[in-house]
Order: sequence, then structure tokens, then C-alpha cells
Amino acid sequence: MEKVSALSHLFMTVFLYNFSTFMVIPAITDVTMSALCPGEDECSLPIYLTGIQQAIMGLGTLVMMPLIGNLSDTYGRKALLTVPMSLTVIPLAVLACSREKNYFYAYYVLKTLTAMLCEGSVHCLALAYVADNTPENRRASIFGILSGIGSSAFVSATLAVIATVYMRVFLPESIVDDGVSTWRNTKENANVSLLDKDADSIKNVRIFKTITSFDDTISLLRSSLTFSQVAIVAFFNNIGDAGLHAALMYYLKASFHFNKNQFADLMVISGIAGTISQMLLMPMLAPAIGEEKLLSIGLFFSCAHMLLYSIARSSWVPYAAAMFSLLAVFALPCLRSIASKQVGPNEQGKVQGCISGLCSFANVVSPWLFSPLTALFLSESAPFHFPGFSITCAGFAVMIAFAQSIMIRAVRPISNSEVRNCNCAEL
Repeated sequence: MEKVSALSHLFMTVFLYNFSTFMVIPAITDVTMSALCPGEDECSLPIYLTGIQQAIMGLGTLVMMPLIGNLSDTYGRKALLTVPMSLTVIPLAVLACSREKNYFYAYYVLKTLTAMLCEGSVHCLALAYVADNTPENRRASIFGILSGIGSSAFVSATLAVIATVYMRVFLPESIVDDGVSTWRNTKENANVSLLDKDADSIKNVRIFKTITSFDDTISLLRSSLTFSQVAIVAFFNNIGDAGLHAALMYYLKASFHFNKNQFADLMVISGIAGTISQMLLMPMLAPAIGEEKLLSIGLFFSCAHMLLYSIARSSWVPYAAAMFSLLAVFALPCLRSIASKQVGPNEQGKVQGCISGLCSFANVVSPWLFSPLTALFLSESAPFHFPGFSITCAGFAVMIAFAQSIMIRAVRPISNSEVRNCNCAEL
């Protein structure tokens, strides 16, 4: 564990950033409802606006995530982290001025525009940074610790500024030397990293193209069956997650009259469970049973906790469902770790950006499916009484991801030359 301290500045950056963003989540539902539908617990307008925002953000990040990942391969993770962490402050500052309807709409527009670049990019770049500086045999554990640090942030805009300043001052760059990307290209030194400082390293200088094309993404998908399976899992898992997060708070407010205090309680329970699981259990389980099995376990319990939310008939059930985060949080770190091992060290930003882009595409699709369902089944005109029906459908999407994850088998990582040869053959 002493060697993990080499990544401590990244962990602190992620913690501060997530802490600043998560503090807004419990209150934003109440703020939205009070601005658009004062005095009401059920209202379709906020649900549709949330869905539209989610779709626009997904469309923007679908384009931006692969681009940001590939830019970070050239210009460094630290430089690219600065942009989304700085832009995150702007919409929160507007909402801090007033909660009146006009200010809320200004916040809504700014949040939508900035999130097209910011949503998920910090996490994507942090994963690429970890992959740069972690040997493959420890990558799943460190990814789990990184996610655990993010989960611990569940327990304001000012902190977003602090996170940005801290990152710029303390976080060392992982790949850029004199403005040129440097990489470890041989198998022997592929595991040389911040965690293995005593090992000899050989760095070969290369300059890669800056803009990720659609052909590059297709090339990555065709280069490895495992990566294609991971992409499918990521897509359906994110459709389910996006559907859950878009509907859950409105569902709980309409069904049990939850407010920001109960939402915060649920986030604390999920955060504590996720932190314990990712920082204590995952480093032990990943080497013992393998990332592929741990991915399936995480997806199974993710599906189970969505289904439990959807059939809740008492206010204590959501708290019990939140405890399933103890095992559900295994999915994302394992998925990202498996994907990172399918490419060489000079394409970590590209592969994480590709996965994030697919997740963003799921964010575009999800609102068209779940926002109308949520609004319909929370209204008086529902065809039958089942307020959590949209969340049940989200759980079925994760079930598809679980079924696909069972078929993933560990294979040797592909080399950079195989990816390039595949791309050349297509051209």
C-alpha cells in the first residue's frame, strides 16, 4: 500500500472534484421542482427537461470523450484535466446567486453546455492517468481504489475551484516530456510506473495524431473480441444507470415524499458501502477470482438493486436497496481495467475515451426510453399502477449487460502494432 502513495495527488484531486459535484445532487431535485412546479411532488416538466438535458449532454460527450482521450495521449492528462474542472464551476456559481426560475433556466443552459465537455471527462482522464502509472497485474485494484475515493466524496462550487488549483500545483504529468508524448513500448518495461520506480525504463518518443476518427474507434472494436464485449457491456450498463439516475429521485419524491435530506442519506449509504467495497474488498477479490467474474458479480447486484428500488412499497426499502452498492460498484472499475489491457500504453487515453464515448451514446438513447415512461407511470393517467416501471426496465438493460459479461474471457492484450495494422487494412 505504500506504493499507492505515488498516486496520492490524483486521488486527492478526484476526491475534491467529486465532493464538490456530489454535494449538489441531493438538493437539485428540490430546487428544480420548486422553480418549475412550486408546491408539487409530481410534475412531468422537470422529468422531460432532465431527459432532454441528459440527451444533449450525451450527444456532446459522445463526440468529445474520444477526442479528449486522444488529445491527452498527445498533450498530457494534466493539461486536459484543467479544462473540465474549471468549467464545472460556472453553472454552480449561477445557481448560487438565486433559485428563481430565470436563474434556474440560466443554470440549466450553462450546465447542459459545459457538461457536453465536462461530464465524465475527469473520470476518463483519471483512469488513463492510473493506467499510465500502474502495472497491468495491479490495475484493477488501483481502479477500484480510485472509484472508492470517488465514492467517499458522497459523505460546492468553492471546492471545485480548490480541486482545480490542487491538481495544477501538485499533480505530476504522467506522459509529457518537453511537449512530446513519451511511452513505454516494449513488453519488458510495460509495467514500469510510478508504482515501480526502481525498475529500468526505456522511453521511445512518438507523436500521434490528435483527432480520433470514427475509423479509430471501429479499429479498436475489431482488434479485440474482448474489447468488443466490454463495449457492449458498457453500453447496456450505462443505459440502465442513466435510466435509474434520471428517474430515481422523482420516483422517490412522488412515491414517498422524499426531499434533499433523504436523498443525502441514500447517497451517504451508497458512498460508505462503495468506499468500503472498492478500497478494501476489491483489492483482495480482483487478484483472487479475476476481473471478469468480479464484473459479472457487480452487474448482477446492480440489476438486483434497481429491481428492488422499482418494487419498493415502503420508505425503508430504498435504504436497503442502497446497501447493494457494496457489490454493485465492482462493475465499472473491472470493466475499465479489462478494456485498458486490450491496448498498448500509448493508447490508454484513446481506449478510455472510446468507452466513455459509448457510455455517452447510451446517455443519448436512455432519455428517449425512460423519461416518457417515468412521466407516464408517475402520473394519474398510467395504464396500471406501477410507479417504478421505468426503473424495472432500466434493470432489464443491466441484465443484458450481465448476460454479455458472462461470455467475457481473459485473453492476451493486443499490441499497438495489431491495432495499427487492423486500421491500415481497413484503409
